[in-house]
Amino acid sequence: MTTEHPFAPFIRILGKGKKGSRALTQTEARQAFGMIMRDEVEPEQLGAFLMLLRVKEESGEEIAGFVAAVRDSLPLPRHFSVDLDWSSYAGKRRHLPWFILAVLALANSGIRVFMHGVSGHTEGRLYTREVLTALKLPIAQDWQQVEQQLENGNFSYMDLEQLSPILHRMMALRPILGLRTPVHTLARQLNPLRAPATLQSIFHPGYQQIHQQAELLLAEAEMAVIKGDGGEVEVNPDAACRVYKVEKGVAGEEQWPACFARRHVKPAELNIDELISVWRGHSEDEYALAAIHMTMAIALKLLGQADTQQDALALAKSCWQQRSFSQL
Repeated sequence: MTTEHPFAPFIRILGKGKKGSRALTQTEARQAFGMIMRDEVEPEQLGAFLMLLRVKEESGEEIAGFVAAVRDSLPLPRHFSVDLDWSSYAGKRRHLPWFILAVLALANSGIRVFMHGVSGHTEGRLYTREVLTALKLPIAQDWQQVEQQLENGNFSYMDLEQLSPILHRMMALRPILGLRTPVHTLARQLNPLRAPATLQSIFHPGYQQIHQQAELLLAEAEMAVIKGDGGEVEVNPDAACRVYKVEKGVAGEEQWPACFARRHVKPAELNIDELISVWRGHSEDEYALAAIHMTMAIALKLLGQADTQQDALALAKSCWQQRSFSQL
């Protein structure tokens, strides 16, 4: 008789039919993903596990357990800190990544921002790593470089490939499996440096509450999650923006109004040089400026630097005006 693999019970919990299956508890999720991170599962098991979760849709408890397991496996630094964790996993398709200018302006004002993301898993999108490279901004290869970049300019970006090669390989399964996996959700929630505030974005409706539930269970940070443009943390100023929050251990929501009555036409092509032009004040793109100001405002309010939306937006505009043109 063949002995059952230790990971098989977790697959059975998820896949035992309509009446017999259920979601994993937070403890079970941590145990299961811990085995994955230690490379203790077979490839067939990993594929089955990820797709069963995808069909069911991951729960807040599962994501909280997965995040805890990943953190257990990572040798994370404890000797330096950041103010804001910013996830960037979607890439942009319709508009330029104006959120990068928002991040640089926040860093320029003294806010320490750590950004993590992934590159190239979906064709036709412009990813943060390639944009930062084009702008001649450094990409951190290890935690020592993260620390140096934060000290030099209050901003550092690390790709998931360096942050967690195992998660990176799982995210790269998307073109093979044909579907996103829970890795796309849990990576956004990682907050590896335990920043006291974290900004996240989703593309698919309904996942905001999952992020909220997971953060409530992790109980570590103030959080804001939006349905950002293209799935990135960037407000689309042509539409109202609903922010799902966790503040002082309580989940809540707030609505930010649209900036314009009519939608803007998307550009024919995405030219990274336009980012430099807007940063240096050579271009007065009203859509870009509104996206930058609104994204900064949500971050500043989350950080407790403003009490109202109006004050946060005024502070964002002031920080933007005081940016250093020589940075780009």
